[in-house]
Amino acid sequence: MNRRHLLSIFSVFAVTALGLALLPSGAVSQPKSLKDQLVGTWTLTAWEQTRPDGSKLQRFGANPKGIHVFDANGRTYILFSRPDLPKIASNNPSTPTPEEAKGIVDGSIAYYGTYTVDEGSKVITVKVEASTFANQVGVDQKRTVTSVSADELKMVNTTVLSGGQISYAFKRAK
Repeated sequence: MNRRHLLSIFSVFAVTALGLALLPSGAVSQPKSLKDQLVGTWTLTAWEQTRPDGSKLQRFGANPKGIHVFDANGRTYILFSRPDLPKIASNNPSTPTPEEAKGIVDGSIAYYGTYTVDEGSKVITVKVEASTFANQVGVDQKRTVTSVSADELKMVNTTVLSGGQISYAFKRAK
C-alpha cells in the first residue's frame, strides 16, 4: 500500500472516531431494559381505582402518600397511605377504637414480595409474600407499565381483588 492510501484510510478512521466520541453517550449505548428503568424508589403521586360499575375511588385521597421500591434482585415493597389517617387516641397501636381501626385499614396498605418483568408486554408480576391485606398473599398481581422515564412511572393494575382496575403514577425519589 502506498503512503497516500494509508493516509486516506487513517483520515476516515479519525473522522469516524471523532464523530462517535462527540455523540451523546445514550446514542451509542444500548437502551436500558424495563427492569433496569424500574429499579429504585418511587413516590406515589396518584392512585385511582375504576370499579366494575365505572365509579372512581381515590382510596388514599387526592394527595396520596406512599412508596414503591424495586430492587435489582427482584424484590419489591409498597406502602400507600392517606395523608389524613386517624391517630389512635390511646396512643397504643393495639387498642384503636373501631372507628380508628376502620379508618386506618381503609386508608393504608403495605406489602412486599418478589417481582418479575416481561419486557415484551411491559407487564410486572408481583408475588405478594406478606401484606396488611392478607387476601393478597400468594396472589400474582399484574401491572402494565403505560409509561416510564427517568423521573416518572405510570402503571395500570387489572388484577384487583375487588374488581376493576387501578391506575398509579409515581415520581422517582430524589
